[in-house]
Amino acid sequence: MTRVRQISAVEPELPARRRVAFYSHDTQGLGHVRRTSLLARAVVDADPDVDVLLLSGAREATSLPLPERTEVVTLPRVGKDPDRGYGPRAWGGTLDDVVRVRAGVLDGALAAFRPDVLVVDKVPLGVGGELLPALRRLRAEGGTACVLGLRDVLDTPEVAVREWHEQRSTSVVERFFDEVWVYGDAHVYDPLAEYALPDHISARTVFTGYLGRGRASTPLNEPVREGEPYVLCLVGGGQDGAALAEAFAAAPLPAGHRGVLVTGPYLPAAARDRLDAVASGRDDLEVHAFVRDVVPLVEGAAAVVTMGGYNSVCELLASGRPGLVVPRTHPRAEQLVRACRLADLGLLDVLVGPITPERVGAWLARTAADDAPRRPEVDVDLDGLARVPELVVGLADRVATPARAGAATPHPQDQQEEEHRATA
Repeated sequence: MTRVRQISAVEPELPARRRVAFYSHDTQGLGHVRRTSLLARAVVDADPDVDVLLLSGAREATSLPLPERTEVVTLPRVGKDPDRGYGPRAWGGTLDDVVRVRAGVLDGALAAFRPDVLVVDKVPLGVGGELLPALRRLRAEGGTACVLGLRDVLDTPEVAVREWHEQRSTSVVERFFDEVWVYGDAHVYDPLAEYALPDHISARTVFTGYLGRGRASTPLNEPVREGEPYVLCLVGGGQDGAALAEAFAAAPLPAGHRGVLVTGPYLPAAARDRLDAVASGRDDLEVHAFVRDVVPLVEGAAAVVTMGGYNSVCELLASGRPGLVVPRTHPRAEQLVRACRLADLGLLDVLVGPITPERVGAWLARTAADDAPRRPEVDVDLDGLARVPELVVGLADRVATPARAGAATPHPQDQQEEEHRATA
């Protein structure tokens, strides 16, 4: 009998791929998840050996242009009611009910994915403190660098300082986060100074520059007539953009120009019906609820009227197109603060006060007749999307060693923080 020796095949160990996770709470609008998807694309474009996981409370995240090697985990949705505050958007019950589910999904996904870098957008502990179990686990196990990503303006200094202290953000950042990234230019707005943040927070803060240049731009495939000049109106997600959308739809347009209005998916149905009625009576106006890639629309416009959200302003600044910002003033003044600061620097125009077709139309007429280029007072850093991938690589390399400073032991305040519900 011939004895056959069996040889077990041992597959060669594959080189480790870098893993990066982005968390976006997204209780309202699309701004946070759009910023997160842009960061994911920048990281993937810069590194062929990276896998990305997006964790978001906005199911529209799956409709945005996503890069290769990127997966999305959508969380049960949380909404904000003006009278009752935060709660489940689709389910019955309370905020605590939906937060328990979201916290379990987040902890499980991050434990399995084991990212080298986790970037948390704006709210250090997430909605209702939902990130705390995952952050504890990541800190205890080591090997993951955690970053808090902040837009340039949070709110007025009075409100931002109060909320920072109420959410105990200083102690949270000290224990759970290696760096703080500010997606802005300190020469335009410096939240470290405006909000008087302590020196040990400043020491771990990096200004990335605005996430302006390098935004993904695909060929324009929306039904805008090729070669025909148009003016554009953007109202973000649309949940509070009805007044501007209706003013633009009724405004007189510059001669020879069409009007293109993007309402966002959250525009109230009644407002959408009114806009459709107006558009049906005009042959120079088209209305779209949602556009997958707004960048080519902005780049091709003769002039842009927009609300003052972070992404809209970045797209406007990067395009170099003339812009009129009509900022939201409540419940947060973030858009107003940003718009006024940029207007003071000569980078755009701002409309505060009554939003009327006459005021919008007058600005469009002046802009269409003015061929002189705008001369801003400062050169704004718009290269954040090129800088963030370098920061990711640096942090990933730093945590690649087994011993990592800051792999924390349980802190006596952890139980208190789990009970404390940090809100967006």
